[in-house]
Amino acid sequence: MRAVVSKTIDGVLKYVNKHDDRTEALLKLTDLSEKLRGDKFEKKVFDGARNLIHNPDAKWMKYTNKVLDEIDPHVAKMHALNLGYQAGFYGYSKTCEFEKEHGYRIPWIILMDPTSACNMHCTGCWAAEYGHRMSLSYEDLDSIVTQGEKLGIYFYMMTGGEPLMRKKDIVKLAEKHNKCMFYAFTNGTLIDEEFCKDMQRLGNISLALSVEGFEEVNDSRRGSGCFEKVMHAMDLLKEHGLIFGTSICYTSKNYKTVTSDEFLDMLIDKGVRYAWYFHYMPVGNEAATDLLLTPEQREYMYHRIREIRGFEGGKPIFVFDFQNDGEFVGGCIAGGRFYCHINPNGDVEPCVFIHYSNANIHDKPLLECLSQPLFRAYQMGQPFNENDLRPCPMLENPEALQKIVHATDAKSTDMQSPETVESLCGKCEAYAKCWAPEAEKLKEANPKQITREKGTLPEV
Repeated sequence: MRAVVSKTIDGVLKYVNKHDDRTEALLKLTDLSEKLRGDKFEKKVFDGARNLIHNPDAKWMKYTNKVLDEIDPHVAKMHALNLGYQAGFYGYSKTCEFEKEHGYRIPWIILMDPTSACNMHCTGCWAAEYGHRMSLSYEDLDSIVTQGEKLGIYFYMMTGGEPLMRKKDIVKLAEKHNKCMFYAFTNGTLIDEEFCKDMQRLGNISLALSVEGFEEVNDSRRGSGCFEKVMHAMDLLKEHGLIFGTSICYTSKNYKTVTSDEFLDMLIDKGVRYAWYFHYMPVGNEAATDLLLTPEQREYMYHRIREIRGFEGGKPIFVFDFQNDGEFVGGCIAGGRFYCHINPNGDVEPCVFIHYSNANIHDKPLLECLSQPLFRAYQMGQPFNENDLRPCPMLENPEALQKIVHATDAKSTDMQSPETVESLCGKCEAYAKCWAPEAEKLKEANPKQITREKGTLPEV
């Protein structure tokens, strides 16, 4: 099937690069997507895509044409084949079959940290709490991916520390596991010409560069000269026809700047195709709670993100809000439901922000780690709130995380300064209480399309 899909993509890309035949080629790609994923999405989704393709003046059709004009064809193919087919269709379908057979979910995305080491120390970064002493060896990383492929997991995201401190090992992994997609969240300062050429050659490595605003604001958090280095990295990535985005932590201090027209225009001009927005999380014993947003500020983000990516107006850049888009993915996606996190010590955690675990890859096979008590309890508790604008068991439902951690006897995995679950969740209690009524108002104004039953914690 992969060979058939690969040939189809080759045929589509052959005509996509000829403007006169582009509409027909994209319609063929939509037909193929419907054949592969028609059981997962309503027919109106694919009909909507066809209507969009027939309208070359539409905002998102202009965006698509610009991407196809500027991206290296091999990079485009490998993203479609590895991320679209292998991970998004084949792998995800395999993990769904696993759930039917075994009664619990395994993730179709694994987020792992090659190292805790970083060349920077940014304010508010959870990785800064880890220290700089731990790393997963190449053999560890290779073992995780090898075991994961057998389970149907073909999408591997990487954080740190700074994952590009392990550039050579990432390239080696991508070469060996050429059916997988590798994706790194990076500060961008270590991107160079050689690495861009490797990304272009392989086609199955992509990046999200961290940026927190314009130069003054960004460098006040990340260090002098960082902004200029990131801008240079974006220029290199664009020159090599690579697909990349940004990773933006929004706080009470920068939320308007990082969603402003001026900021987005700058990113678009640099070749950024999409932006991940992450709500600030007060992780770590020394985390500052004054960076948490007020209810009014978070509501602004809710509306602004939807305005940016609207079918009309906004900006031609696709934006995701990891917290406020919970309504599109059914709340919390962690704990193995869609993804999990493996820290540089090998601890398998439910989420990159939740540093507790019952399992380590050095002690148990990956599958056994994915079925640990903490993950099973997480899944029994999901959704943690009937309002998907309150998805997180820590930030919006702090009582839920405390109950799960105690019920499963999960241990703190913070490698520098272990934090009790009471301390972590205590920093979120006032926030959760203030956000709850505003979230309910937004829910009433924007009712869900699907009603799901809330899970219950098992007896442990």
